[in-house]
Order: sequence, then C-alpha cells, then structure tokens
Amino acid sequence: MKKCVESKWNSFTSAITLISSLLLINVVGCSSSTSDEPDLTRPNVIIIYADDIGYGDVGAYGANPELIQTPNLDKIAENGIKFTSAYATSAMCSPSRYSLLTGEYAFRLPGSGILSAEDPLIIEPGSFTLPEMFREAGYRTSIIGKWHLGLGDEVGTLDWNAAIKPGPLEVGFDESFLLPVTNDRVPTVYVDGHYVHNLSPDDDPLLVAYPEEGHHAYQEERFGEYDDPADVHQPLVGDLPTGLSHPELLLYPADVQHSGTIVNGISRIGHMAGGQSAWWDDEEMPFEFTRRSQDFIKENRDNPFFLLLSMPENHVPRIPHPDFLDTSPLGLRGDTIHQFDWVVGAIIETLEEQGLADNTIVIFSSDNGPVLYDGYDDGALENHMYHDPNGPFRGGKYIAFEGGTRMPTLAQWPAGIEAGLVSDAIISQVDFLATFAALTGVEMRDGAGPDSQNLLSAFLGESELGRVEVVQQSSDGLGIRKGKWKYIPPSERSDWAYNRHNMGDPNPMHIEELTSQAYLFNLDEDPGETLNLIEDYPDVAAELAELLDEIVNGK
Repeated sequence: MKKCVESKWNSFTSAITLISSLLLINVVGCSSSTSDEPDLTRPNVIIIYADDIGYGDVGAYGANPELIQTPNLDKIAENGIKFTSAYATSAMCSPSRYSLLTGEYAFRLPGSGILSAEDPLIIEPGSFTLPEMFREAGYRTSIIGKWHLGLGDEVGTLDWNAAIKPGPLEVGFDESFLLPVTNDRVPTVYVDGHYVHNLSPDDDPLLVAYPEEGHHAYQEERFGEYDDPADVHQPLVGDLPTGLSHPELLLYPADVQHSGTIVNGISRIGHMAGGQSAWWDDEEMPFEFTRRSQDFIKENRDNPFFLLLSMPENHVPRIPHPDFLDTSPLGLRGDTIHQFDWVVGAIIETLEEQGLADNTIVIFSSDNGPVLYDGYDDGALENHMYHDPNGPFRGGKYIAFEGGTRMPTLAQWPAGIEAGLVSDAIISQVDFLATFAALTGVEMRDGAGPDSQNLLSAFLGESELGRVEVVQQSSDGLGIRKGKWKYIPPSERSDWAYNRHNMGDPNPMHIEELTSQAYLFNLDEDPGETLNLIEDYPDVAAELAELLDEIVNGK
C-alpha cells in the first residue's frame, strides 16, 4: 500500500517540469501576445485551499521529512515563490473563506462566525467577488470542494430536496460542486449546482437539524462530556444511530458536539435523516474532487479559467483513503496531509498534460492554523511524535497568536514568477480580489473589496513591499500586525479553544491561555510570541490600538 502511494507521488512530481532561466516579468501594462506566447494578462488561476494545515506541516516550511512528506507542495516552492508572512484573515474557517472571496474582513459582517448547515448565504448575491471579477475578465469559474459560507436566504428554512439557492452560482461561480458545510457536519452530501448530487426521488426526504445551542456555546458548555446512555438525547430528526446512542458503531470516539448522526463509522455535528442515496464516501472524497477539477481544466483548456479547489484536509474527521493509510508515522493526521499533497500533484500533472502549466498561476494556502484534537479521538494527540504543525509560531486554529492565521502560502507561474523566490512581504488572502483585478485589468466596483489591496508586485516577487498592517480575527477577537509589531487588545477570553489545544501530555500544541490584558510582541525577535512587551513599549501599543480602531470603525 505504501509503495502504491509512493509510486503515485513519483509519477506526479516527475511530471512537473518548468522552463529554466526565466526572467521576472512585469505584468502590469501588458496587453498583447503572439500565438507563441502566453497572454500574461489572462493566465489561468487555480487556488488550492487547504483546511487546518499549518505552517509547520509543509516540507518547504521545515516539516520533518521523516514524519511528513509534501513533495508536490515543495515543488511549487522550488518553481515559484514562498511567502513567509502571508495571512488568512481569521483563525476560523468561514471568516477566512468570506474574506478570500469578497476582499472584506469578515469581522465587519455580523454572523460571520463558524457556520452550520442551517445558516444562509453570507455573501450578497450579485456582489463583486473574486469569481465575479474573473467572469468579467472573460474567465470560466468553478468551485469544487468545501464551501462553508451558508446556503439559502433564511436561517433554518433550506429544503435539501429542492433547489438550493442562493449559493456559489449567485456570487460569481459558473459551476459548483460542494461539500456544503464541513466534513464533520451534516448533511454528508454533495451539492452539484443547485441540487443535492445523486439524490434519488425514490429515497426518503433529506432532513437536517442542529441543536439550538450556538456552535461555541455548545462546545464550551458540553466540552468533553458524555451523556449517560440511559439518558441519551434522541435525534432531532429521524431515528438513525448517533455517537451517543450507538458508540459501538464508531471508528473512534467523539465529544458530545460531534456525536450526532453516524456516517461511515463517524458521528457528526447535527442530525440527519433520509437521502441516503446521496451520502458521500469520505475515503473517495479526494478522488471525487480531483477528478472533477481535472475535467474542468480539460474542458476549458482553450479559454482562461479560475478554479477554487477547496479541500477538506486536514479538517476532522480524518478518514484517509486506504492508499494513504499508514503512510505517515503521525497517524491519520499525517496520512491526510500526504493525501492532500497527492491532490496537488494530480492537478499540476493535468496542467502539464494539457500544455497549460506555463501560463497557469497555482496558489496553495490554508484557511487557518492547525489543531490536533478537534472533537475526535483519532490518535492525533497520541501520534504527534513532537511534530509541531505551527513551525516557529505559537497558537493554532481559533487562536489570536500567529499560528492561527500566518499560513503556508506558495505560488507558481512559470511565465510570470521567477523560480525559487522567498518573500517576507506581508500579504493577506483578503488582497486576492484587488491583486487579480489589477492583473486582469478589471476595474474594481465602487465599494467592493473595501479591505483588499493591490499587491501584484509583491505577489510576483518584484517587491518586498506588502501590506503596512494586517488584521487577524480569532475566537478571542482581533489582533493586528504592523511591521515587526503584533498587538492583541484587552478582551475577555473564552477557554473553549484553549481546551481544544491543551490536551495530551506531552503536547506540542500546549498554548498558555491569554489573560484579559493587552499583549504586544516583537515578531522579529520573538516569532513565538512568548514575551509580552506591553509595559515596555506603551507608545507602540497605543499607536497600534488606535490604528486597529480606525480600521474597525472607519475613523
């Protein structure tokens, strides 16, 4: 089995051949090309977006090759540019995805926390989004994979047996094939365009329900508790087994929040009934998304295209395909990172086969930092072998420290980005909208992308000048980085995220909980954010507090 995976990796990595001795090309202002030259104003763009993969999980960023191997991601770093100060806007998934597509910090939008399947679409239909901008430039646009930005127009009213809209097709995508929420939540079905994929009319109606408690409140109140089997909660819909009622059916245990309906041996958040003809196979999911992405590339080889391939790795539950099982000594978490890297190789191989690699921008990044335990006893704690998924940084998913939002970010474009570059320019995923609008020559609409900055020169490796400042959202509120300084305002902190990270002994994710005081760190001297300098540099803290207030309140 392991040899099978290695042969797949080798076939993909050997297919990645790039033109050598490329000169850095200034794209701004180019508007013409010959039949033998790529049109540098309209390259294809593919964003391969990971879930919960951290800075230290990638070989190019220092991952131990004896524990994790990412040859295809590492090739992107070798053939393009590696960013060392690139950020998601949030340490949580839905807000990061919102910002990437809209060019707006998600903290500006009420209700933009971690969404459930009962939450409506949080992007305004018809707005000037990243895919809509590409469409205006003449691109075909598609999203394949995780969505997690809401569907429908009212809370709790979506009928999964009818047309599911508004959704991606109403915000700029020509095509969509979705994991609608997360792989640990119901419904465990794909949504193809406006309809549940493979839902048989002969099946019982697909019903979905969530507990009334809010996402975070439920975690905080019920963290780690298990009900007495004699007093188990009945499913909110249907009568299918749950993790609480039938723990003997589980591949591995889960906390109360994740102990809803059991699918493929894993209990999920929420309850579901009916629609079993459409339920996905977790192990086949990476192949399903890869095949569809390859088909999209082939179908549009003669036209410019934008593809957002949004993979669920390394989000829980971690159920790698048997081809990748036991390929990492870190257990399931390492196996799924290997699986993700294989997907990256498969996409790049398809570009090579279609003759599209030279003029296609391939970007890899992640939506937020890593977490070992996130509701499932899947062995991630026991098998971590001192692997630090955050590399030199502190924190992780949900947390205001750098590990929550500073993301591994790589880009290759043989026709436009010199190979082997490393950039410390501060960039954010919120900047993709203005940056690609500048590249394609599309004019930004009035009021669109209010937080997005044109960082094309930094993105192409022409300049080390990126953002002056970047805002970071977390479960504890906001933080801000300006140059070498990082400021976290005083706030009441919630302990649920720290509970998530501080399990297991020994545990490399052990994170001291923030107190309610303010924090100031010098990231140049202290990238791990271990020394609070708030009392030593009060003027710096005051300046950053004022800047953050201006950004948040528009003063």
